[in-house]
Amino acid sequence: MKLNRRKIKEGIVKNLKWIVLFICIIGFISLAEDVFHKEIMNGDIIGYKIISTYLISDFATPIAQFITNFGGATFLTGIAFLLLLVIKNKKIGISICSNLVIATGLNILLKNILQRPRPTEYRLIDESGYSFPSGHSMISMAFYGFVIYLIYKYVKNKYIKWSLITILSILIVSIGISRIYLGVHYTSDVLAGFLIAISYLVIYTGIINKFLLGKKENEIGE
Repeated sequence: MKLNRRKIKEGIVKNLKWIVLFICIIGFISLAEDVFHKEIMNGDIIGYKIISTYLISDFATPIAQFITNFGGATFLTGIAFLLLLVIKNKKIGISICSNLVIATGLNILLKNILQRPRPTEYRLIDESGYSFPSGHSMISMAFYGFVIYLIYKYVKNKYIKWSLITILSILIVSIGISRIYLGVHYTSDVLAGFLIAISYLVIYTGIINKFLLGKKENEIGE
């Protein structure tokens, strides 16, 4: 009995990334199906009510407007280009840039397939284009999530490693919340962006891991 449990546990650990991929894709498809049928989900209403009741204020609004910029195309392009210049291992730098390009292209493709209009009831900023999945949320998860992967894989110092991972994780979530707060996305837009980005990252990191295989851990920062 104990042996079977151990085998099951080992099997789950070994295939964890594929389990995560499967769960995220199923979650995304479920949300996309509702969007395709032009439905406003209960989660959209609940998510907005929570944020509008507990977060919206004159103090929080400029903070949300500031945070959302960290998921914008201009900022992420600048960061990707900067990392390409400063990272010694150019294969890593190129993988960061190609990740941003692919994630952006995938988001545009999905938006144009599903063509969900943005919320109109409440807006703090102007945005154009379709709503599902959230571009800021999806691309931020893909971009910063890949940086988190690289930090976990290559940074030796545990304090620096986990500090950076924690900060970037909070930033990703904050960007998603800011999009709902500012009234330019439904909750399901943000959740779908996160789910499809995680699915994409499982595949992308698997491919890129082979591309970077055999590189020394200290090559990312030297």
